[in-house]
Amino acid sequence: MSDANFRPASMLLATIGISLATFMQVLDTTIANVALPTISGNLGVSSEQGTWVITSFAVCNAIALPLTGWLARRFGEVKLFLAAVVLFVITSFLCGIARSMPELVVFRALQGLVAGPLYPMAQTLLLAIFPSAKRGMALALLAMVTVVAPIIGPIAGGWITDSYSWPWIFFINVPIGILATLVVWTQMRNRPETTQHQPIDYVGLMLLVLGVGVLQVVLDKGNDLDWFESTFIQIGTAISVVSLVALVIWELTDQHPIINLRLFMYRNFTFGTLALVLGYSGFFGINLLLPQWLQTQLGYTPIWAGLAAAPIGILPLFLSPLVGKYAHKFDLRLLAGGSFLVIGASCFMRASFNTEVDYRHIAEVQVFMGLGIALFFMPTTSILLSSLPPKDIADGSGLATFLRVLGGSFASSLTTWIWHRREIYHHAQLTEHVTPYDPATHQYLEQLGGASQSAYLQIDRVVESQAYMLSTVDYFTLMGWLFFGLILIIYLAKPPFSAKGAAESGGGH
Repeated sequence: MSDANFRPASMLLATIGISLATFMQVLDTTIANVALPTISGNLGVSSEQGTWVITSFAVCNAIALPLTGWLARRFGEVKLFLAAVVLFVITSFLCGIARSMPELVVFRALQGLVAGPLYPMAQTLLLAIFPSAKRGMALALLAMVTVVAPIIGPIAGGWITDSYSWPWIFFINVPIGILATLVVWTQMRNRPETTQHQPIDYVGLMLLVLGVGVLQVVLDKGNDLDWFESTFIQIGTAISVVSLVALVIWELTDQHPIINLRLFMYRNFTFGTLALVLGYSGFFGINLLLPQWLQTQLGYTPIWAGLAAAPIGILPLFLSPLVGKYAHKFDLRLLAGGSFLVIGASCFMRASFNTEVDYRHIAEVQVFMGLGIALFFMPTTSILLSSLPPKDIADGSGLATFLRVLGGSFASSLTTWIWHRREIYHHAQLTEHVTPYDPATHQYLEQLGGASQSAYLQIDRVVESQAYMLSTVDYFTLMGWLFFGLILIIYLAKPPFSAKGAAESGGGH
């Protein structure tokens, strides 16, 4: 029996097991964020030191992702997936019992490292076990997990932290991971796999660890250290750029590269990945900024900010199966282009918000954007994998996921930087008009009982709120044009999109 012909005893159970493990890992990328203040307080460190809980995971996860293809060829896809799930459960438990910040940071780093192969391997295994006609359904299911899990994360993290204690945000991974391991092992253990004993590309591995690791730290700490005003950021950027340039040159010339950059010779992989990375980065930035703006400027609690953002997951939850079932009847560029059109339109809707906007209006725009998200991941992923030979699926999935995660890191840093910079600009512009001789200012002062220090402080708070509102409008306008531009990029891919990679095989090696 060849890998391509293998079918588990129960497709439903195998799919649930693989999806559960993926959901657990994607959820974990956001669930800890909302608990950071509590974790920092309980472990007796500053909030700035506490952010290393997030940074350590992100750094090691980014390093591990592009290694997925090499690890899959070396150990086998099912073994790699199961090992990653088991190790993720163990490291999650260790995070929960950590009693100091250094311990927690080390365990989170290990957790990020072992989590790397989970999503690419889930994608590869689902493509392998589903018949050709139903592989769109597999990709749509993963797309649903990718959208819903990060939204549930902050809400669940806030509720668990408030109702129980922060270690439980890690302990909940244990029963989920054990169940997923047992289900996948019983269903997939008999899948035939061939491994290759390729030599380890030590130079490529060293350059990857140095380049990506330092870059992730620079992106996570850049805003806190005022970017290039900091010597640490300057040195880190130089090290990262030199290492990554050397990595690209080395990997393109080495006989057994640890990252297969030659995949970018495939047109659909190049433009599909570009659309995926930019689209996900925009999606990530929007869902980072919206709750932040609601909490800092409109007075929402973390839970209510999460609930205001959560409706984005409603339509993907119901539409993803339909997209997976019927997408093959359409030009996938049309679906992806429609996705970018809807998401871009939702950004322009948010650009019309003001400080009086109510919860219902925010939630309705989120629901509308969910239509675009439902059409985004599955078509884009199908396009980028469509022209890859079966043996390169794991490499392509790992590389695309790595770039998507890295794009999210760039989006996180750039979103915060743009938002604060534009606020400073608008604040300066607005304060030019706030003088005792300005009729509007004079009238407002009269309403506050005349010119006084408290009155001017009140005016400054109003100016700051309006400056952040204008900055938020600027950001969403920029995102609207970005998504409209992605329509042009996705049409640079060429059909057919059901060919080698997505249709012939799931990538058995």
